[in-house]
This record gives sequence, structure tokens and C-alpha cells, in this order.
Amino acid sequence: MLHPRRSAQEVLLCDSCETAPLQSHCELCNINLCTNCVGKHLLDSSRKHRVIPFTEKSFAPKVYPKCPTHADKQSELYCEECDVPVCSTCVSKKHRGHNLCDVLEKLSSKTESLQKDLEELESRIYPRYEEMASDVQTEKSELETNYGKLTTAADQQGEVLHREVTAIINQRKSDIQEMKHKHLSTLNKNTEEITQKMAELKQIISDLKSILKSNDVSLTSTYKSRNGEFRQLPPKVRVTLPSLSPQKINTEKLREMFGSLLPLSINTEQGYTMKSAEAVSSPPVKPLLDEPRVTATIDTGYDRYELRSVSCLSEDQVWTCGGNETMKLLNLQSKLLTSIQTKSGDTPGDIAVTRDGDLVYTDSNNINLIKNEKIQTVITLQGWGPCYVCCTADNDLLVTMDSDDGEPSKVVRYSGSTEKQSIQFDDQGRPLYSSGGYNKYLSENKNLDICVADCNASAVVVVNQSGKLRFRYTGHPSNTKQSFNPRGITTDSQSHILTADWGNHRIHILDQDGQFLRYIHCDLDLPWGLCVDIRDNLFVAELGTAKVKKIQYL
Repeated sequence: MLHPRRSAQEVLLCDSCETAPLQSHCELCNINLCTNCVGKHLLDSSRKHRVIPFTEKSFAPKVYPKCPTHADKQSELYCEECDVPVCSTCVSKKHRGHNLCDVLEKLSSKTESLQKDLEELESRIYPRYEEMASDVQTEKSELETNYGKLTTAADQQGEVLHREVTAIINQRKSDIQEMKHKHLSTLNKNTEEITQKMAELKQIISDLKSILKSNDVSLTSTYKSRNGEFRQLPPKVRVTLPSLSPQKINTEKLREMFGSLLPLSINTEQGYTMKSAEAVSSPPVKPLLDEPRVTATIDTGYDRYELRSVSCLSEDQVWTCGGNETMKLLNLQSKLLTSIQTKSGDTPGDIAVTRDGDLVYTDSNNINLIKNEKIQTVITLQGWGPCYVCCTADNDLLVTMDSDDGEPSKVVRYSGSTEKQSIQFDDQGRPLYSSGGYNKYLSENKNLDICVADCNASAVVVVNQSGKLRFRYTGHPSNTKQSFNPRGITTDSQSHILTADWGNHRIHILDQDGQFLRYIHCDLDLPWGLCVDIRDNLFVAELGTAKVKKIQYL
């Protein structure tokens, strides 16, 4: 290759080997390379080299920035220790012995980093802030409605109590009226008795006067006195008036009758740290196989209809649990490697393997960790029972749980034993998951969505990492004859969502947006628990056979 500014007789050599004619130029390293040395040069993955044909190299003079310390000099070098551009004077005085590099190379690298930051800010971070601001705005717009409902509920409770008080008062008035009538009736009866005696007395008095006037001996001799009889006065009725003794109103009890108003609770959750663009970059595309195939079958030793959960420790070792207190670690040849019994003696609800290779299991009201074959209870729940558990990319634990008093189920995120997040309701205050049932498997997708297989609701419910509902999947739209019975759920490197439709003996594969892709059949017999290994092999715990099938589907 001839240098365009030199004679045709002069051959330019590779700066690396100094023997072969140069063919290319790396703009980042400012070095000329032959064909053989280009490949070696690109092996250095610590830099993003920009290799171009030598003929396209720009021979324009380099424009160095001015030295920030010595205005009359140019900074041709960059001090990586002090993170500043420097000139030759700076080097000889303050930066002697420091690690120096070409300033244009450093500025190019920094410019590339700035461009990446700009792209991430514009395409990923700022939209997330917009979404959060929109969520807050939505919540503010619903304040009047939500607090209006509370006010209406208070009015309704007041009306109920008013009706009760009115009914009591009316009954009291009725009792008073009845006592009044009884009192009056008694007085009337007493009056009648006295009036009758008075009439008799008047008659006797009249008769006596007539006898005395007549001087008739026969009348006088036959007269019999009744004064003794009338000296015994008729009984006098004494009635004590009823009295109303109102009790002092107990304000506290009256407030209790109105029910309680739970106080406003404002919790500021720890903000999530978004993964960098490099961390969430798309993995290599793995297309789905037209015909998935079983590559291994593990006999777990559990009885039929007992095997529930499976979790991968490695490509050829899986943890399993079933209808007794024993959890088993098995290899692909069905060899039992380890077995551990639950601390409580209860049947484990679910199992999961952490990023460190430790085993987590749920039972009763506890979430337990097995480390070095020693069991420790890391979380004890009050009023809630843990259902199923999974480990996230950040080594958090996600747990589905049902309440003891019939409240809607929820998903809780733990870091160690500290609760970081609780997901229970959508933006409208409606429950995301069905109540009770203890049948809610879950998994975190590679895009950080939280996917829950809610068997009671016949749905897969997917929310984003903030807990906002993304979609519900209720089975293939064309299938109206068979009910959808999701149980186990898992996700793979392609952000596919796989869920076991156990009653229909198949597995649904969805994309990350809930679109149905295809079924996996493989002669499955009541598939229940699911997991995938690091190579996207699917492991299926069959309830009907108590076996685990390893399936290649990508």
C-alpha cells in the first residue's frame, strides 16, 4: 500500500510487526496495521477499536486542546491519575511519573462514554421518570374520588346509627305511652269503686233522714247501721310515676360504634436502581424448536400426585419437594445426592435456589434458608401464609402470600429479612390477585417483570418492577372449550414466560408482552413445577408420575 503523499517507490510498513506492508489504520490507537496484525489488534477487547482502510485515514493535523494550566501551550497528553489534560510543562513539573496517554485518544473515549450516557438518559432513564411522574399525577387526580368514597361511607355509617337511635327512641316513647294508659286505667277503676260507695252513702243518708222525720217505730226498730262497713274506706291506689334515667354518653364507645378509620400511611419505598444498558442488553436470539424434545427423565422417588416443585442448582442437578417434609437434590441419573428435612417437620410449600446456590423453602408462616446444610428461619409472617418463592437477579426474594382473614393475596419483595416492596392492588385499587387458594407460583422475567400464575383466577398476572399491571394472560384466545389451569411458572434468557397448564397436560410459551407463541406437550402428565437452567433447558415436575423431565425447546 502506497502512502498517497510519498513516492510510489517507498513502501510503508506495519507499525506492529514492522515487516509487512500496512493495509489498515486504527483511529482509536492511531496505529497502522497489516492484514495479519489487524486480527491480533482486535483481540484486545478492553477498547472499542475503530479499524478503517488506510486509504480512508484522515491526514488532517491533530487539533490539541489548550492546556488548562498553561494557556500558551497545547495539551497533547492526558494524566489518567489526575484525570486532566496536560502539556509538556505540566508533565515535567506536577505529573512526573504519572500514567499518561494520548489526549485525543482519551477525549475520544470520553466522548463515546458521553454518547452512551446520553442515549441511556434519553431512551431508558428519563422515560422511567416520566412514567413515575404520570403515576403520581394519576394518583393525585383520583384523590377527590377516593376520599369522596370515604366521606360517603362515613355518612352511610352515620345514617345507620341514626336509624338505630331513632328506633330506640320510638320504642322508648311507645313504652311510656303504654305505661300512661295502664296508669289511667288503674285510676279509672279506683274512681268507679269510690263513686259506687258514695252513691250508696247518699242513699243511706237519705233513708235515715226520712226515718227520723216519720217517727215510724217500725222503721226505726228495723234499721240496721252500716256505718262500720263504710268506716273501712276503699283502698287508695298509689302509683309511682316511671322515670327515665339516661346514662352518660360514653364518647369512646360511641366512636367504636362508628367503626375505625385507619390512619393515612405514607411509606417512601427505596427507589430501584435501574440496570445499565449493558446489563439488560439483549441476549443472543434462540429460536423456538418446532418439536421440543425430552433429553432426560429423573425419578424423584416421591409417590404419585406428591411432586410439586423443582429448582435448578446446575445443568445436571435439581432440588425437588413434594408431599412430605423431605427436600431432595437429584442428578440427571435419578441419584439422590442430598436430602434435607424441614425444620418444622411440615411439608414445604415451595423451594428456590439463590444466586449463591443456597436453598430457600417456605412452610407454615416461615421462609427458611439452608446454607451449608444448616437451616435458619429468615422471615416469620404474622397474619399471612407464604405460598411460593423465587430468587431475583438482584438476589432478592419474591414471595406470594395469602392472608389468614381472606384479604386479597399479595407479592412481597425481601432483601434478606427486610421487606422492600408489597404488590397487592392495581392503579384503581382493585386486587391484582385472587384471595386464598395458596396456588400462586411466581417468577421474575429478564426484563424485571414479576409474573404470577394465579390458578384460582385462571390467569397469568404480569406487573413491572414497580408493581404496575402490564397484562393478564387467560389462555389462548382460540381455545374456549378447555379451562386454563396455570400452576408452575418460569422465564428464560429470551424473556419468554412459560407456565404449566396442568389440567390440560401442556405448557404455554408466551413472549414478554403476553402474546402466545406455542405449546409444549412432550406427553406431559399433570405438569406442575417449572424451572430453567442457565442454558435454557426446561425442567418440569410432573404431578401424575412424580418424575422431572428435562426438555429442550430452544
